[in-house]
Formats: sequence, structure tokens, C-alpha cells
Amino acid sequence: MFRVDVETLEAYFAFDPKREADLRKLDGLILKAAPSLKRYFHKGAPEGQPGMRFKMIGYGESLYRATTGEKVEWPVVGVALQKNYISVYFAATKRGAAVTDPYAGRLGEQRMGRNNFSFERFDDLNSSTGAALFSEAAQIFAADPENVSETMRG
Repeated sequence: MFRVDVETLEAYFAFDPKREADLRKLDGLILKAAPSLKRYFHKGAPEGQPGMRFKMIGYGESLYRATTGEKVEWPVVGVALQKNYISVYFAATKRGAAVTDPYAGRLGEQRMGRNNFSFERFDDLNSSTGAALFSEAAQIFAADPENVSETMRG
């Protein structure tokens, strides 16, 4: 399993020197498109606690209720290094559907999942479409901070 074992935001950016520039370009795009989503280092859920364990760059902090009933912190937008991809995760939904659905096939993504997408290089992405998606996620969250993807609930 690919694991980014760092403890700070700056160390996360520097973890893979070959992809640092891609992460920084994506970071700039997200910060410009969704300035209301404060960037932070998401440490992942501690062992034995509900939630995803992996670390990532988070933008905007949301809470969802795990099946255990506990509230778990999760980014509104999360960026994670994977073995072969950079993946972007969304907590916000639009009328109960994944906020990413209308953008599928228009982002320049290599893979699309349920409320997430992955790419290899920033230059593969359609920046204007990505900016629209990040902005929309921020607007949805600002209007309804309790709006969290059903994928995060269970």
C-alpha cells in the first residue's frame, strides 16, 4: 500500500519531488477558485477511530456522522497522493448526487469515482472546468455546512 508518511503540510507537498509541482499548481487552482475553503494538513483518523486513515491536503473542514454515531472530520475538498495518481475527493453533494457527476469526462481525469477523480499530471487537467468544480463545492458547503456525501456516512 502506498503511504505518505509525513506530519506537516509542507512535508506533504515535498513528499514526491516528481509530483510536487503538480500538487502546488493544483493547490493554487483550488485556493483561487475556492478561497473560502481554508487549506490545512489532514492527518487522517487515528487507529481505532472511525474515518479514513490516509493523510492529505484538506480544503475546508467538514464533519460527518460515522455509522458509530461519532462525528468525524473530513475535508470539503481533499487532495491525496496515490501510487500512480493524484486524487481529489469531495464531501459536498448536489441534490443528493456526487458534485463531480456533471463534470465527468470534462476534467481531463484518468479516473472518476463516486465524488472523486484522479489524474497523473496537472497539465492533463482542464483548469477552467476544475476551477468551476472547486468553486461549486465551496458554494454548496458555505450554503449548507451539514451537506456531506453519503459515501462519507458509511
